[in-house]
Amino acid sequence: MKNKTDNKFTSFKVKDILLADWGRKEIKLAEAEMPGLMALRERYKNEKPLKDARIAGCLHMTIQTAVLIETLVDLGADVTWSSCNIFSTQDHAAAAIAAEGIPVYAWKGMNEEEFIWCIKQTLFFGEEKKPLNMILDDGGDLTNMVLDDYPELVAGIKGLSEETTTGVHRLYDRVKNGTLLMPAINVNDSVTKSKFDNKYGCKESAVDAVRRATDIMLAGKRVVVCGY
Repeated sequence: MKNKTDNKFTSFKVKDILLADWGRKEIKLAEAEMPGLMALRERYKNEKPLKDARIAGCLHMTIQTAVLIETLVDLGADVTWSSCNIFSTQDHAAAAIAAEGIPVYAWKGMNEEEFIWCIKQTLFFGEEKKPLNMILDDGGDLTNMVLDDYPELVAGIKGLSEETTTGVHRLYDRVKNGTLLMPAINVNDSVTKSKFDNKYGCKESAVDAVRRATDIMLAGKRVVVCGY
């Protein structure tokens, strides 16, 4: 597919590209709830501090992630994207990103083989097949693929970030056995994650998950919280 705006070669695989308009409307709503990223866009959009960065991301492909992706692009980066979970993709979000000419490989309900295939597609950029030089990871699948299957790419990678406890444990295991060959940022244990997202975001999402899974009204119920 050709990018409708700048004629660059763009490849993607999503559930249905016709969902893009719906996704774009929700992205606009999400931008109003993500003032930090929007402030970064406004402050650095002319400086392009991420110019020459080729960022491969493997995070949940949601509407909020779409705002992150477009922020990275606005700051000068080339971006490719896959989802870190076979069930978490919001298909309208993936379609909206693909429609903007950003390579994304994600759809809800993919199988394990498709999941691995999607991650592989994010390693190289454009018709020239330039390799990634930065990684944004959630769970360590992209990082492990690069380190285990594409060691020739490691020298060109400036660093990676990891969002989850599972992924961080994998990184610490690599530190112990000497196979972590690039700088890594532990996002999971950062103050903004542990003191804000874990404290407030998890409260919100836990209640929402219970509501969606059980389809019950919580008002008037007695609730036991164990292990939070």
